[in-house]
Amino acid sequence: MDNKLFTPGPINTKYSVKEAMLHDMGSRDMEFLEVVKEIRLELLHLAGVTRDEGYDTVLMQGSGTFGVESVISTAIPPDGHLLLITNGTYGDRIKQMAKVYGIRTTTLKYKENVVPPAEDIEEVLIKDETVTHVAIVHCETTTGIFNDIEGVGLVARKYNKIYIVDAMSSFGAVPIDLKALDIDFLVSSSNKCIEGVPGFSFVIAKNNTLQTCIGQARTISLDLYSQWADMRKNNQFRFTPPIQTILAFRKAIEELKAEGGIEKRSERYRQNYHRLIEGTEVLGLRTYLNKKDQGYIITSFLFPEHPNFDFTRFYEKLHQHGQVIYQGKLSDTNCFRIGNIGQLYLEDIDRLLIAIQDVLTEMDVIS
Repeated sequence: MDNKLFTPGPINTKYSVKEAMLHDMGSRDMEFLEVVKEIRLELLHLAGVTRDEGYDTVLMQGSGTFGVESVISTAIPPDGHLLLITNGTYGDRIKQMAKVYGIRTTTLKYKENVVPPAEDIEEVLIKDETVTHVAIVHCETTTGIFNDIEGVGLVARKYNKIYIVDAMSSFGAVPIDLKALDIDFLVSSSNKCIEGVPGFSFVIAKNNTLQTCIGQARTISLDLYSQWADMRKNNQFRFTPPIQTILAFRKAIEELKAEGGIEKRSERYRQNYHRLIEGTEVLGLRTYLNKKDQGYIITSFLFPEHPNFDFTRFYEKLHQHGQVIYQGKLSDTNCFRIGNIGQLYLEDIDRLLIAIQDVLTEMDVIS
């Protein structure tokens, strides 16, 4: 029996999703191209937009980071100026990308437990009219914080800026209104809240914004415009696609729809989160974030202030119980993270809580 993964992705998947990978297809076969076409349309449907409204989907081989980098390296022209808002590792990774590609960047950096105020973004845009693009991470997986993509989006639209949202850990479980927020590029991946397996990322974008990207790519394999152009023409990847991952993803979308769509999946994840918080509070564990800023995808917990607590031992003993949690990534605070997405239900959360209690008792951290 597989371990339970309390991580933000890869996650536990349904057997039917795994089973969908037990097929071989040619990357140019019509049957496979129809699958790609179907997925591209289904993702638009999940995003609440249509092709008639000027949106399209581009699939990109590789992890979610590949998808983000394809946008950063393709969407911003040589004379572009990126305003980056970051309060965690994944926002900082975008900064690293921009530096590698020589993109002019203004960075608003905040502590990991602070939601960047939209007013700060507006202040920068008022002072510096050269900014062309604004980028932010929605659910910053470093902590689980939900950033204010609504407020930032309204400011970006007010000042007519291209708006990039990394929705890696939120799309498929958190409602996002692309039209209302005027998002130009939204990026996510196959192994997060839609509950597929790792292998590709996807970008949901405005056609008219994609059209401006021709000739701007700084790489060959991550050329988002060329990938889009080929998919638009015949639904083909330019390079070998992760066929089995794509077949699994089609099944994962079917399972999402059968569950009741984004609304019902969101409800299940919320229930998991609330059960987790209630149970860990009883055990004396404290969250890193203020609850008003905490999302329901992944939660950061402070190390217990007890001399007997050792994270490596804690992690390994939980693993022996079949429970896999996540290491922390905070810059100045010791913490660990527990995700509650994927094929996890209340009974799984309860089993995790029992295991945590047993392990902490065994470590003489609690009695």
